[in-house]
Amino acid sequence: MTQQPHPDATAMTVTCAVVTVSDTRTPGTDKSGQIIQQLLLATNHKIGAYAIIKDEPADIQKQIESLSKNANLDAVIFNGGTGIAPRDTTYDAIEKLLEKTLPGFGEIFRFLSYQEIGSRAIASRAVAGVYQNKLIFSLPGSSNAVRLGMEKLILPELTHLVSQMRK
Repeated sequence: MTQQPHPDATAMTVTCAVVTVSDTRTPGTDKSGQIIQQLLLATNHKIGAYAIIKDEPADIQKQIESLSKNANLDAVIFNGGTGIAPRDTTYDAIEKLLEKTLPGFGEIFRFLSYQEIGSRAIASRAVAGVYQNKLIFSLPGSSNAVRLGMEKLILPELTHLVSQMRK
């Protein structure tokens, strides 16, 4: 049986940006970005921004810096570009900017992924942390990985993490 954390004192709506990192996806083919948005809305959170950007480190960092200036956003959820292929630069671009990291996010994500896909989970470079008082999450781009990360990690802890950041 999974240990449940203590409940949060009050319900909170969190406003998130969803960013898909891909050289090929369009709004019509961005299944993972759509899943993230649907899951956020289904749990009474808001979408404050949505974008698809190329897998270029400078573009990823500009996107984070731009979104961090948006006072209405609490969190940014990236998907895509977390593997080890030459064009997978999301982890590297994000990790360099994070002021605080949440190492447990990547560790538990890989553990949960291992239960689903086996040893291939070692290639995932999922990462999370804080930049300019915004929660930053980065998930692999596959729809299964996005659903796993959202349902098992991000959604259960989103309001708690935002409330901790605001203290």
